[in-house]
Amino acid sequence: MRTEHVLRAGDAASMDALADESVELVVTSPPYPMIDIWDDLFAARDPSVRDALDAGDGDAAFEAMHDQLDAVWDEVCRVLAPGGIVCVNVGDATRSVGEEFQQFSNHARVVTALRERGLTPLPDVLWRKPTNSLTKFMGSGTLPPNAYVTLEHEYVLVFRKGTPRSYEAGDDARYESAFFWEERNEWFSDLWTVQGTDQTLATEGRDRSAAFPLDVPLRLIRMFSVRGETVLDPFVGTGTTTLAAMLAGRESVGYDLDGDLFDAVDARLEDLPAASRRRARDRLDRHRAFVADHDADYDAVHYDFPVVTNQERRIRLYAVESVAETSTAAARRYELAHAPVDGAGDGEATGDG
Repeated sequence: MRTEHVLRAGDAASMDALADESVELVVTSPPYPMIDIWDDLFAARDPSVRDALDAGDGDAAFEAMHDQLDAVWDEVCRVLAPGGIVCVNVGDATRSVGEEFQQFSNHARVVTALRERGLTPLPDVLWRKPTNSLTKFMGSGTLPPNAYVTLEHEYVLVFRKGTPRSYEAGDDARYESAFFWEERNEWFSDLWTVQGTDQTLATEGRDRSAAFPLDVPLRLIRMFSVRGETVLDPFVGTGTTTLAAMLAGRESVGYDLDGDLFDAVDARLEDLPAASRRRARDRLDRHRAFVADHDADYDAVHYDFPVVTNQERRIRLYAVESVAETSTAAARRYELAHAPVDGAGDGEATGDG
């Protein structure tokens, strides 16, 4: 099996290289309005942002920033296939503008924007990111009433375009893309505590860092797409969604205004085949440990263990065998070969990909 992954330096508000209804899944984490590390980015594109901030008008700055995201949501809705899913990781912001401290509800504004564009909201996820800080409150410390709750969570908002996608009965790619019963019970909870990532695929030294951990987009891609389908990230940054799509055996397209960030992708690909095999092995081993202590009445077709449901019987994991870059002036392109992972428990890939 082969997949292609494309990174384009450019404005996702004009994704002309993508045809209408050409992607099945969008997974992204946009710059968060009213978080100060993004002020310069928003202000460079619309000077009224800086004017509003300087004037102490937080509400006007908030709307001007979201107007820029709205142009991207227009394109997302255009390129999304019928029945396609959009997953947006976004956090709210707290900030003093002028003399007033307040919360700016980014997640509610994104929900409004995507609903106005005809997408259907589905149950979302509250992603809680634990902190060990003993001074995590804001405001006047231990004196009421002017201390404030600290935001320790972000949202993963989920939307669908129209009715659910349909597949042919017994579709091989869909059944091979199944997740294990115990994964379903964990992933489809509305509260996540995902933290950290595989450090062999991490990016260090990035000054403007707001990337989510690899396991967030990887989980979403496995939840809401089928092997071989296309995943779009219109704010791809250092390529975390791209890496997740590669590991999951999906194709991908990413856009970012700062094409220099794509250099980090190459650094993250060096150990990808080994990391991919290791992740597949660990996933199989976790399932073996689960069924050792739980009832599982169906035999897996491709592996030496039972599964809980009939839908899991044909599940098949793939690992990355090789990565080839075929970049052009217009885009960076990566072609990957994937091979099925055998059932011996050692995670080694077999077959010709």
